[in-house]
Amino acid sequence: MMLRKCMACLWALICAANVAWASAAEPSWPVFHGPHGDNHSADVGLLTTWPKDGPKRLWTAKGLGSGFASVSIGNGRIYTAGNVGADTVVTALDLSGKQLWQVKAGKAWTPGPGGVRGTPTIDGEQLYYENPHGDLFALEANAGKKIWELNLLKRFGSQNITWGLAESVIVDGPRLICLPGGPKASVVALDKETGKTVWQAASAADDLAGYATALVVQQDGLRIVLTMTAKALIGVDADGGKLLFRYPHQTAYDVNATTPIFHDGQIFISSGYGTTGSVMLKLTVDGAKASVKKVWGSRELDNHHGGVILVDGYLYGAAHNFNGGKWICLDWKTGAKQYAEHGVGKGCLYMLSENRAVGLAKATPAGLTLVGRFRTPSGPDGPTWAHPVVCGGRLYIRHAENLYVYDVKGLVRPHRIEIGRRLP
Repeated sequence: MMLRKCMACLWALICAANVAWASAAEPSWPVFHGPHGDNHSADVGLLTTWPKDGPKRLWTAKGLGSGFASVSIGNGRIYTAGNVGADTVVTALDLSGKQLWQVKAGKAWTPGPGGVRGTPTIDGEQLYYENPHGDLFALEANAGKKIWELNLLKRFGSQNITWGLAESVIVDGPRLICLPGGPKASVVALDKETGKTVWQAASAADDLAGYATALVVQQDGLRIVLTMTAKALIGVDADGGKLLFRYPHQTAYDVNATTPIFHDGQIFISSGYGTTGSVMLKLTVDGAKASVKKVWGSRELDNHHGGVILVDGYLYGAAHNFNGGKWICLDWKTGAKQYAEHGVGKGCLYMLSENRAVGLAKATPAGLTLVGRFRTPSGPDGPTWAHPVVCGGRLYIRHAENLYVYDVKGLVRPHRIEIGRRLP
C-alpha cells in the first residue's frame, strides 16, 4: 500500500513535512472512504492542533434527511442521502452548502434505527446509490435525473438483513460491485451504464449480505473482491466472478460491518459483539485460485462498525465490548496489544464519537494523545454514526439531517496525523 495507509472506518492522512496547506485543484472524494477506498486524504498542511472551541465552522446545510450516509465530493458538488418523509432522497450541494437538487430514491427505511446507510458513489458524470431496501439507482450527477434502477434483492433472489443493506457500491472499471447475498449469489457485477448483470458469484453457504463496503485488491496477478457477508469473509475473482474462498467470521447478530484491510499479502478483519474479534489471514494465490490461512487472532480489538486503520505496521481502532470502548493499538505482524486508552468515548484519531464529540489525536504505538477537541452543535436526534470526510482542507461531519463543514487548513509545519471515527 506504500503511502496509502489502509483503514476501514478511520482515515490515514499523510501530511508531508515542511509543506504548507495544499490540495488538489478540485476537491475529490468520489466514493465512501475516498478515491482508493482506503480512507487516505491527499490533503497536506492541515491543522496539527485546534483552538479551544475547535476549528472554524464554515457552514451548515440542513434538510438532508435522516440517516447515516457520509458525503462524496466531486464535480464541484457534495452528495449525500437521507430519509425525508416516506422517501429516501439523494441530495446535491455546491461547495458553499447551497442545495442544487434533491431527488427521490425509493422508499424510506423506517425500522430502528431509521434512516439511510450507504453513501452515493460518483463516477464521472454519473452517480450511483443503493438504499437500505436494495434499490439501486444510476443518476445524472449534474441534475439528478434517473438513468436506470433495479432492486438487487429481487433480481438475485435474496432477502434483506436486520438493519437494512448498508454497503456503498464501488466502481471497478466498467462495472459496479454489489453484495446481495442469499442462496443464488454472493457478490455481483453490473454494467454501470445499463445495470445489466455481467457476472454473479456463487452463493457463499447461503450467507446474506453483511454491512460492509467491498474492496478490490490484487495479489500475484489475481484481482479479488474482498467483502464481508453476514457470517464470513469472502473473496471473489473480480474479473470472472468465481467464488474463491469463504472464511467464517460470525457475530451474535450477524454484524460484519468493517471493510477488510489488505496489506502485504495479508487480510485483516474485525467485528464486535464480544465474539470473534480480529483475525489476520495470509492470502495465497495459485494461478486462478486463492485461499486464506489464519496468522493470528485477537479479542483485544473487537471493532463494531467504526473501523480500523493500519499505519506504519500498527493497527488502530476502537474496541466494542472486550475493552469497553477503548482505543486499541495492535502490532500488524503479531497482533500484540500496544495499548488500550480512552479517546473521546466511542471515537478515534480524527475522532468522531457517537454523541457529537470530535477529537484530533496523535497516534503512535507508545500511546494516544488528544491535541484538539470540540462538539458539533446540539439539536438533531440520533447518534453521529456517519463517517466524516477530510477533503479540500475541510472536515465534513454529517449528523441526521444536517451537514457541518469545518475549516481544518493550517499553515504551520505539518506532521503525520491519523484521522477516524468509531461507532457503538
